[in-house]
Amino acid sequence: MISVVIPAFNEEKRIERSLIALSNQTVPRDQYELIVVDGGSHDKTCQIAQDYADLVFVQESERVAGARNDGFLRSRHGLVATTDADSIVASNWIEQAIDSFSDPDVVLSFGPVTPIERNDVNRRYSLLFNGLIKFGAHSRLYYYTLGCNTAFRKDALLKAGMYRIMDAGDDLEIAVRMRKMGKVQFAPEMKVGFDFRRYHEFGFWNTIYEWYYIVLQGGISDKYSY
Repeated sequence: MISVVIPAFNEEKRIERSLIALSNQTVPRDQYELIVVDGGSHDKTCQIAQDYADLVFVQESERVAGARNDGFLRSRHGLVATTDADSIVASNWIEQAIDSFSDPDVVLSFGPVTPIERNDVNRRYSLLFNGLIKFGAHSRLYYYTLGCNTAFRKDALLKAGMYRIMDAGDDLEIAVRMRKMGKVQFAPEMKVGFDFRRYHEFGFWNTIYEWYYIVLQGGISDKYSY
């Protein structure tokens, strides 16, 4: 049994495709719950989510990391996973997430990303992302645990303090603390389709620069409100 937490903010154009994928899994629907945590959307995100999710509510904590934490605290199951409202998980994603905890010492599992829109630019982006993910996993120098594709053993996550409230890097920072709780597992078959539109809108290298700048200055920037 597993709970999936999906933060969302003004995602009426994309959240339905995400929730349809999450509702049609190889695992029976009654063996997992879907929790949508809304960041105060001004569109129909919540109305759409209510047609698919077991629980929809407005977040109380700040930023995306806080939305994930709010969802974890209201989840019902011993395993929790998180993905994005604009991502599309593979049909066996939940099954693979559950299977990744067959070793009782595993406290965090994560997988690779594939581009939703398969153009040359997005393929290069995904090659870079997956290269970073696999290098970190095999070298154990770091764990590139993207928020769109991560699962946890809930008791260990709570003990570790859940996500730190940051604008960027929270998905890497949590792995630093979780590896002290037990094993971190790379699950190559736990695949998620990733939407690279924000990289196109802002520019890939500008996004990477902003990401590292925020991480280096401690994770908070007044430039971001969600």
